[in-house]
Amino acid sequence: MKEANAYDRDLDRNAANFVALSPLTYLERAASVWPERTAVIHGPVRRNWAETFSRVRRLAAALAARGITTGDTVAMLAANTPELFEAHFGVPLVGGVLNAINTRLDAEAIAFILTHGEAKILFVDREFSAVAKKALALLGAPIPVIDIDDPLYSGGELIGSCDYEAFLAGADGEHPWILPTDEWQAIALNYTSGTTGNPKGVVYHHRGAYLNAVSNALSWNMGDAPVYLWTLPMFHCNGWCFPWTIAVTAGTSVCLRQVRPDAVLRLIREEQVTHFCGAPIVLNLLNNAPADLKAGIDHKVKVMVAGAAPPAAVIAGMERMGWEVTHVYGLTECYGPTVVCVWHDRWNDLSIDDKAAIKARQGVRGPMLEEIVVADPQTLEPMPKDGRSMGEILMRGNNVMKGYLKNPKATADAFAGGWFHTGDLAVWHADGYVEIKDRSKDIIISGGENISSIEVEDVLYKHPDVLEAAVVARHDEKWGETPCAFVNLKDGAAATEADIIAYCRAHMAHFKAPRTVVFGPLPKTSTGKIQKYVLRKKTEEL
Repeated sequence: MKEANAYDRDLDRNAANFVALSPLTYLERAASVWPERTAVIHGPVRRNWAETFSRVRRLAAALAARGITTGDTVAMLAANTPELFEAHFGVPLVGGVLNAINTRLDAEAIAFILTHGEAKILFVDREFSAVAKKALALLGAPIPVIDIDDPLYSGGELIGSCDYEAFLAGADGEHPWILPTDEWQAIALNYTSGTTGNPKGVVYHHRGAYLNAVSNALSWNMGDAPVYLWTLPMFHCNGWCFPWTIAVTAGTSVCLRQVRPDAVLRLIREEQVTHFCGAPIVLNLLNNAPADLKAGIDHKVKVMVAGAAPPAAVIAGMERMGWEVTHVYGLTECYGPTVVCVWHDRWNDLSIDDKAAIKARQGVRGPMLEEIVVADPQTLEPMPKDGRSMGEILMRGNNVMKGYLKNPKATADAFAGGWFHTGDLAVWHADGYVEIKDRSKDIIISGGENISSIEVEDVLYKHPDVLEAAVVARHDEKWGETPCAFVNLKDGAAATEADIIAYCRAHMAHFKAPRTVVFGPLPKTSTGKIQKYVLRKKTEEL
């Protein structure tokens, strides 16, 4: 047996030199160093970091009193409010796993998530109480419900045993500040559409959340005390890890229930917002907003955009407003953005349109991603950096998920050959910048939301008039992409485009329903497989 070298002898890990990485530590530091600095703004609510720290510990105590412990799932169906922000710290403080659910899903999808994730408790914003009630009715066994009674929303109803504030008030003091001893411990559960009808549960660990939070701050040059506007849903990849990023930078979270141009621009102006994220549709809304809504914003604003590749024209519109756009790329499986279109000084003198064309590329790996390649998905051989040869984007690093919950086969497939297979097809430019050209998973990204083409097809096939169906993405100036359905009707059937769309909207979340329906025979291979690449070409002619 080989003797340990001098650097390993008597130099072991101990409590003094090794602490498990967890983003929870960012909250405690912000509260101890800047207790009076504003942490959260939501309408008339303004709380500093000391108050937020106290509320998080009280939330943890209340959860512990309900029996929540290590490995238990706490689900939240909530808007971008202080309650969901606090849950990003309070839930993992007791060892729980936060499952922030997409508020745009239908009752069936929510019920599946609650069941598959084995949620022990559900927090529901009153805006989503109706769909929550339907989902809860589909469960085999009841789970406790706590209401989020946001004073900025007057609709809906209260369906829980108490509201969030009463839940906190009932806690017996504040939970001890004890961090996890294992950084591989799960911190969050996020569901992605994947390539099947049922979503897959993506599991994050404390280590990845810790590192991606810092990666956000570094790759965006956020500095100290940024003022961040929540245009990005906190349920989406845990807000791309920005709840933890705002804590590490001791910044300010400006909450926003709904993304409306007037509200966004007002808050940017009044709160001196410095940073916000969003899908291309958000940028487009602001580009096309009336000039009077944009008046009075004369400070520097930084915008981070991801989702379907933003059109260069959208980026150019932001740049003409004097706002600085950073294009990033990532997936739910890698904590949100892990690839960034890093800017070089040599591009400074280019025209706005030329700059926008460069910024529309996905870019290079972020500070905390170890490796990214464009390679043959089977042989794993890297493709030449010629801007033409297409391969799959593969990643590896600490900010890649633990895996898919209760789905070992999907996890093994995703990690084949020691790489995370994104399923996105791209080219590699000579400077190492990645540019996506297609998606092998047939995922449609509409307004920043993932839509499974197979899920839509499953609904279409249930229509009594439909013989065959296939769904692909169609470019859309507003949403980035929308589902386009190609349908072959049964003999004698007379369903119209309006009939098909109405049927889909009645059987799934509205945003997933096709916006376009094309009738006729579907192109197939000799083995009967539908040729989706032919259909994608057809969408360009519509």
